[in-house]
Amino acid sequence: MPAAADDSETFDEAERLSRDALRERQLTRLRASLQHAYDHVPFYRESFARAGLHPRDCRSLDDLARFPFTVKDDLRAQYPFGMFAVPKAEVRRIHASSGTTGRPTVVGYTEGDLSRWADVVARSLHAAGARPGHTVHISYGYGLFTGGLGAHYGAERLGCTVVPASGGMTSRQVQIIQDFRPEIIMVTPSYMLTLLDEFERQGVDPRTTSLKVGVFGAEPWTQEMRREIEERFAIDAVDIYGLSEVMGPGVAQECVATKDGLHIWEDHFYPEVVDPITGEVLPDGAHGELVFTSLTKEAMPVIRYRTRDLTRLLPGTARPAFRRMEKVTGRCDDMIILRGVNLFPAQVEEIVLRTPGVAPHFQLKLTREGRLDRLTVRAEARPDATRQERAAAVERIARAVKDGIGVSVAVEIVDPETLERSVGKIKRIVDARPRDKG
Repeated sequence: MPAAADDSETFDEAERLSRDALRERQLTRLRASLQHAYDHVPFYRESFARAGLHPRDCRSLDDLARFPFTVKDDLRAQYPFGMFAVPKAEVRRIHASSGTTGRPTVVGYTEGDLSRWADVVARSLHAAGARPGHTVHISYGYGLFTGGLGAHYGAERLGCTVVPASGGMTSRQVQIIQDFRPEIIMVTPSYMLTLLDEFERQGVDPRTTSLKVGVFGAEPWTQEMRREIEERFAIDAVDIYGLSEVMGPGVAQECVATKDGLHIWEDHFYPEVVDPITGEVLPDGAHGELVFTSLTKEAMPVIRYRTRDLTRLLPGTARPAFRRMEKVTGRCDDMIILRGVNLFPAQVEEIVLRTPGVAPHFQLKLTREGRLDRLTVRAEARPDATRQERAAAVERIARAVKDGIGVSVAVEIVDPETLERSVGKIKRIVDARPRDKG
């Protein structure tokens, strides 16, 4: 793995603030954001009123905990533009979720929002090791998904050359990477593994490419997957975090010099971690659900938005003013309760990635036999895996899940490229259980 790039420089003045100066800026912006939401979004005016609160009741950062949460269903209920805080004529761009589980969530951006978004993505890329003049290959999807365009304008703001590859056409992307020689790639970790497989299928050693840094986001990934990518590609792999409802990519970024969690750009996004059940705010260092309040958004401010992502807040390191969030490796709604045991896909991923003869592509399939739920771990074999290695992998994974997580699962090792690949967020869980009739 190459040595980490020099990360001693910072992109802008906010990264050099003292913690006290940052908190003062946060409070000023928080009070303005609460007032903006109250004045221009009926949902928030009614929500605050039900809680017996007014924006003037926020006199300190701790007072934010008194205000009600916003959840995804609230955004869906206001479809399409009920959460906008500016006239639609002032909205310069609209993004939306896929809406695969119901109405999509719609987000809007003013010209000022788009400029600030480009700034935080540029700041993120700089912290990741990108510099003006570098070429950035973007394999995030373009369109209504925020990933592609968010990364694109941030890279341009930093002064980079952008290759807007988007997702798909994997063999062509491998050729473009060889021909255009980018230093940086922005992509989901699962699609990076797909690119890795394609390099090897074409007989090209992935370690010989021009790539120096991979900036991975849009889905949870583990330290084991980081090691897999870094060793097989000879790059530095760092995490970027964001979500459409809050802004898009660029809410937080892992610094290449430390790789110790993601610094949250707290001058724009105020974080809390709460108990997923009670909603109680937890102290820094405690694991829980991540909650964000936007501090500078104009078109669509969000107040205490529950992300469903599980993490904890830690002191800043490479950027001391900004707290870090630990890598997100699970979501509240990804948790499987199997015969009374809580299980997350990331726990299985760690086991799969350290199993010889198995590729880092897996899927969890839930079925029901009689009254009992059954979980099958389906993992792809590596192309060179022998029959004996496959059989050993079945036993090893089943035993590791039983010993480490405390539940019995079935294991199926399938042929390479059997499981469906994803160019965006990978679907780890397939729920094939019969639906209750009601």
